[in-house]
Amino acid sequence: MRAYEIGPQNGLDSLHLVERDTPVPGAGEVAVKVHAVCLNHRDLLTLKGQYGALKPEDRIPVSDGVGSVTALGDNVSGVEIGQRVIAPNFVTWLDGKFTPAVFGQDLGISRDGWLAETIILPADAVITVPDDVSDDAAAAIAAAGSTIWNCICDFGRLEKGDLVLTLGTGGVSILTLQIAKALGAQVAITSSSNDKLERCRAMGADYLVNYRENEDWAAALMAETGGRGADIVVETAGLNSIEQSIAACAPNGRIALIGALSGQLDNVPQLAGLIGKNVTMKGITAGSREMLSELVALISRVGIEPLIDRKFTFDDAPAAFTYLESGDHMGKVMITL
Repeated sequence: MRAYEIGPQNGLDSLHLVERDTPVPGAGEVAVKVHAVCLNHRDLLTLKGQYGALKPEDRIPVSDGVGSVTALGDNVSGVEIGQRVIAPNFVTWLDGKFTPAVFGQDLGISRDGWLAETIILPADAVITVPDDVSDDAAAAIAAAGSTIWNCICDFGRLEKGDLVLTLGTGGVSILTLQIAKALGAQVAITSSSNDKLERCRAMGADYLVNYRENEDWAAALMAETGGRGADIVVETAGLNSIEQSIAACAPNGRIALIGALSGQLDNVPQLAGLIGKNVTMKGITAGSREMLSELVALISRVGIEPLIDRKFTFDDAPAAFTYLESGDHMGKVMITL
């Protein structure tokens, strides 16, 4: 089979295409023919050697994908050949609370991921994709979607009418907008592009803030909401923006810290606002199989179609990584097989 490997992890050019023997599932595993994958920011960091320790050079990257089962290992039940499936990126986190042990089986990081013609997955990790959920939707939600579900439902305790704030217009933020609206929330979103903000308005966003035109974007949001502020913040930018995220919170707000897109800290953030507003902040790594399964049920029920900005062929996978790095995208970047 054809597959991409991450190589020496010294930049995007580290990604390279190879020929491998098609893997065979062992006991408790299934083989899945890959239909499509979606990229996440951590896929860029991995190729640059900036996502933890260096990985084996023959690691296959990418944590999000969808495919159809082609073979079953011994002692597999509940899965049938031909079914379309996805899986959480932490394939051993089935339910319950997070434990650091899940990092040992992280698709695209500590075990081979989706950027290949065939992937091997534990049978108990896979989730069958309903017929009314498209490949595009299924490929976009595993890591990003389960993380969002953890942020706004499990940690955020979202209630109808709550205001959810998400930062930027990348894949996680746009999917947050779509999921939160489907659950009856209001949504505020930030961007440096008024064109992108208008597209967000068309998708249902209630409050729009251009952070390039409003350096104190938290104050701008508070003014737009009449001083209400956000009940839940999905913080994708990192600690460089945390002071403003706190300032944008309502009393008793919850901040789910999931990203570090703004890079290294310029200064130590002032966190006194956490106390003044009784705000709770929690680091979120991803979500469990159970969380992802609940999201799949919601997508099937209400018909969410995650925004796919651009599709690339498997042969053009390196160009997909370059496009993601450019930051020009809105929503997800997909590679199809």
